[in-house]
Amino acid sequence: MPPNDRPPASILAQALRLDSASGLAIPSQRAIATEIPVSVIYGDAPYAVMMASPGDSEDFAYGFSLTEGLIRAASEIRSVKVGPQAKGLALEIELAPGRFREHLARRRSIAGRTSCGLCGVETVDQLPQAEKLNRAPPIAARAIFSALANLDRNQKLNALTHAVHAAAFCSREGAIRAVREDVGRHNALDKLIGALIREGVSPREGFILVTSRASFEMVEKTAIFGATTLVAISAPTSLAIERAEALGLTLAAIARSDSLMVFSGALDANDGAGPEVAAS
Repeated sequence: MPPNDRPPASILAQALRLDSASGLAIPSQRAIATEIPVSVIYGDAPYAVMMASPGDSEDFAYGFSLTEGLIRAASEIRSVKVGPQAKGLALEIELAPGRFREHLARRRSIAGRTSCGLCGVETVDQLPQAEKLNRAPPIAARAIFSALANLDRNQKLNALTHAVHAAAFCSREGAIRAVREDVGRHNALDKLIGALIREGVSPREGFILVTSRASFEMVEKTAIFGATTLVAISAPTSLAIERAEALGLTLAAIARSDSLMVFSGALDANDGAGPEVAAS
């Protein structure tokens, strides 16, 4: 399906804008983020239906496959076919033969599957498990503040709709190298990871910045990719902190242009010239 034939990222919706001063109801239009069902299919077997934004579908196929534990590298996907289906899109993913056999042997229920990334898993033991990360030099706090200052201008869809999350990969110096947006925070991160593994970007070259809260799943996906630092604009959950500590992941959150909090791991407060700032 050619990209130009796919659903648009946003639509213009008709609405009435109520003015409190005059009491008038004024006909208006508003750009609204498109949300569609995206069916993920391996071989001929449906795996999940995710509610997502229609853009960057190929990146989503790769990132989702990695963070779900179905592949370990981009080369284990032979092809991705994006096609229309009722009210949405279908991602038909062909895995390398060995990986596909492992997938078929993996006992998993897909009933009630949603974009949470965990629904339908029958036991906790079936969750994708990241391996403990090798220690990396801490990211400079200055680099994170630089990335935060430039994030808004890189969120094109959110600037239009004010309704989508973003996940960004930033260099160790704070330059934003890639951004993906989606109505689902997990989807945005999967799309970003997919784009990075398709390009062969090393996860140790920078850090991940997300506009959402830092949940268990966001920590797990970051670590499965191999990045050692996750920065979230909103707060973390207790399980996210616990998992970050277990994995050796630096987790910073409640990140603003002038402050942030380090909940796990450490940041370099002075670009290598001074002590690290570590979570207590």
